[in-house]
Amino acid sequence: MSENEETQTEVVTEVTESPEVSTKALEEEGDIAADYLEELLDIYDLDGDIDIDVRQGRAYLEISSDQDSNLRLISDPDTVEALQELTRLAVQVKTTSFSRLILDVGGSRQKRVDELTRVVNKVIEKVRDSGEQSPLKPMSSYERKIAHDIIAEAGLTSESEGEGRDRHIVIKPA
Repeated sequence: MSENEETQTEVVTEVTESPEVSTKALEEEGDIAADYLEELLDIYDLDGDIDIDVRQGRAYLEISSDQDSNLRLISDPDTVEALQELTRLAVQVKTTSFSRLILDVGGSRQKRVDELTRVVNKVIEKVRDSGEQSPLKPMSSYERKIAHDIIAEAGLTSESEGEGRDRHIVIKPA
């Protein structure tokens, strides 16, 4: 890592470690996102409660409903990802700042984490058995973070490779 990259990393760390400023900004981000999502739910005539939380330096929004079938229309992982990106854009337009918010619809995010954990653990076993590195399919930055954590916890190493939609993780023997 170059000295310039280290300086940039330190600056980012200092900015995000200011709890009062970042928490307030993330709460505002959550409120803007919730307003946007409420409008979308109204357009589609869907009932849902939106909970806003701040976790790990991100605004988290969860749409839930007493009527699970009500949210089935928008709880598909690809749909949630698309809604998340649209919501991020709506927040960015209002705040002029990049948004890293996370959206969960009807518990679909946790289902995806469980599925991702299963897939990553299967590839971890393959790497342990063969002693050779193995790639995972491309995934979002959020999913890559989860996968890197699972891999590190298993005592192996991992590295992200590729660009854009092709960005993926390669699991390597310890």
